[in-house]
Amino acid sequence: MALYILIVTALLGLYMAWNIGANDVANSMADAVGSKAITIKQAVILAGICEFAGAVLVGAHVTNTIRKGIVSPRAIAALPGLMEGEAATILVLGMTAALLAAALWLHVATWAGMPVSTTHSIVGAVAGFGVVAAGWDCVNWGKMGQIVASWFISPVAGGVMAYIVFMFISTTILRRPKPARAARLVMPVIVFVLAMVVTMATIFKGLKHVSNGAAWASDSNSLLISLAIGVASATAYAILLQVRLKGKEMLPIGKQLELVERGFAPLVVISSCAVAFAHGSNDVANAVGPLSAVAHILRTGSVEMKVGVPLWILVLGGGGIVIGLATYGYKVMRTVGSDITEITPSRGVAADIAATSTVLICTRLELPVSTTHTLVGAILGIGMARGLSGINSGTTGKIVSSWLITVPAAAFMSVALFVTGRFFFFDFIRHLVLAAAGG
Repeated sequence: MALYILIVTALLGLYMAWNIGANDVANSMADAVGSKAITIKQAVILAGICEFAGAVLVGAHVTNTIRKGIVSPRAIAALPGLMEGEAATILVLGMTAALLAAALWLHVATWAGMPVSTTHSIVGAVAGFGVVAAGWDCVNWGKMGQIVASWFISPVAGGVMAYIVFMFISTTILRRPKPARAARLVMPVIVFVLAMVVTMATIFKGLKHVSNGAAWASDSNSLLISLAIGVASATAYAILLQVRLKGKEMLPIGKQLELVERGFAPLVVISSCAVAFAHGSNDVANAVGPLSAVAHILRTGSVEMKVGVPLWILVLGGGGIVIGLATYGYKVMRTVGSDITEITPSRGVAADIAATSTVLICTRLELPVSTTHTLVGAILGIGMARGLSGINSGTTGKIVSSWLITVPAAAFMSVALFVTGRFFFFDFIRHLVLAAAGG
């Protein structure tokens, strides 16, 4: 019978992963699609490969039982008056309720085309069941305060950074009398920065999961590796630009700008793929973390702070993300890539550099940050570089509103599902937990 519970929970994890793919992953490729550097079909294929590789190859093989430390399993286990197996039963029901609640909210947001934070969804859902199961003191409100702070830190930081980067590109290349000549001089510098930032982000946000403290992944070595790849990429692109743009400064200004934008197109695709890889390695835990906790409890009957993630669960999460992007990701991709502001390849590169840099810096400083909010903020920043008229205020307002209600909406859904599950299935689940502990 425990197998049936595990199958049901696995299906919920797959559903959650599907929604992550439909919402979060669509963000990572939105500017590449919005700038028309690639088609939606191409974006789905590239992002699918990168996300699946990130999730399965370097995904978190050990995950916190409850994501982000919002609710401690020990606090649940320490509740007075609990009989044997009841703490584990509460955790099974709570994780299942949180998983389904977060997935349902993501589904609603994706249906509306609104990009919301997957992490905020699962955090809100976990906090909701935690309050009902163990009281207000069970929730780490300091962590919740950081989550709320990230609503403001992420988009503002990303927007300011994107504004600065795009104004640099615009001033040094796009507004020059001969943009083709300017591009040959300045674009290698942009490529250097992009390659370095993307490499560092890939190491810190992705490969750290499999480095196991290896010397090559130390901060100093990571910086040297990133600098070397940045220099090599800039050199190679400088040679390519010499071939493509040499002598083109005599063409009409419009034709020069068109050629320059073509030069930016591969960069926005590469940076978007890197974002997708890092996303898969990190955010797959939002889908498989609760599933891993339930699988561990049903197998051992014990409650642990951290649990291992079997390969089959990582494959399930990675596969679900890819399917979600392929079948439903176009809605959020259209909102972020087209409906906020007009995106060109050069603007997409500015947004990717800004978003990746902001997330990387904030992560290293241990500041709360949301990748989704940062990327949307970055796109708003490049829109602001064109003035207020360059931003669709209606779409922006809807996005901000969806951010503000994500945590409470997921929390209320989780409470309703947890209370229902506890009423109907508590004794049944406890029997399975006791059987697992005794076996």
